[in-house]
Amino acid sequence: MIKPIMLAAALALLALPAQAQQPVQITSDLFTVDENTQEAVFTGNVEVIHPTVTVWAEKVVAVYGEAGPGDIESFIATGSVRLKTSEQDATGDRAVFTPGDQLLRLTGNVEVVNASGTIAAGELVVNLDTNVSTFTSAGGGRVTGIFTSQ
Repeated sequence: MIKPIMLAAALALLALPAQAQQPVQITSDLFTVDENTQEAVFTGNVEVIHPTVTVWAEKVVAVYGEAGPGDIESFIATGSVRLKTSEQDATGDRAVFTPGDQLLRLTGNVEVVNASGTIAAGELVVNLDTNVSTFTSAGGGRVTGIFTSQ
């Protein structure tokens, strides 16, 4: 069975490194912090390595609140987004995690692959509070799955 909840949990840990108390290594071609907009922006060949997930994207933006960079309001990855854990690999055009509502949204040509199969969709929304993952066919088309019997 596809386990997008594990992917979302790993992304949640990535977005909240202070709570996870694990090192996060980020590399990119450019890094900008804008105190006016409260954004930390990594641009160009971004690779984010956390012990439980690796994220690749063209751009990663962490929007933080009044309390500073430790107060992440949203984590946004765009441009050929790939999230890989030890058990699965997910790709899409954009990933947004918002700690306030505990939602992870992966949109645009979504594909999630693990040993049990593959699901393709327009959008995947994972609610970490309820442990419910919903694949939709946003923008037309259908949700498709190919599963390996055990």
